[in-house]
Amino acid sequence: MNLVTPEFGLLFWMVVIFGIVFFLLAKFGFPIITDMVDKRSAKIAQSLKDADEIQARMESWKKEHAQMLEDVRKEQSAILREATETKAKIIADAKEAAKAEADKMLSDAKLQIAAEKESALRDVRKEVALLSVQVAEKVLRHELQEEGNDRAFIDQLVDEAAKAEIRS
Repeated sequence: MNLVTPEFGLLFWMVVIFGIVFFLLAKFGFPIITDMVDKRSAKIAQSLKDADEIQARMESWKKEHAQMLEDVRKEQSAILREATETKAKIIADAKEAAKAEADKMLSDAKLQIAAEKESALRDVRKEVALLSVQVAEKVLRHELQEEGNDRAFIDQLVDEAAKAEIRS
């Protein structure tokens, strides 16, 4: 038996056996194998389609996420700006209130000073009036001690009072 150059009988049986195996495979094996390959292809195609959809969703989510971040940044900026404006307003209001309070205190102090000044002037006038009356009393006593002067002085005072009353 020579393996390099087989005899005709060996070749015949090899072809017959190959034909039978090929027929059995073609009848029973290839349809199962092709069906499995088709199913696997469909599964791979569906997986690729799902992956594309997931990738599209991920891109959409990335855009939404970026938009949300931008909106949050804008809102944060607006809140910070509003807080700064509120702070400035509160400070301005506090300064205005403090100035108003200071002005009120200054006004009250001026009124109190004016009242105390008026009171002091009244006291000084009262003292001056009392001193004037005491001086006048002493002068009158001195003048009235002389005879005759008292009658003339009283007549003069009555005349002046009558003239002052007529004018009023």
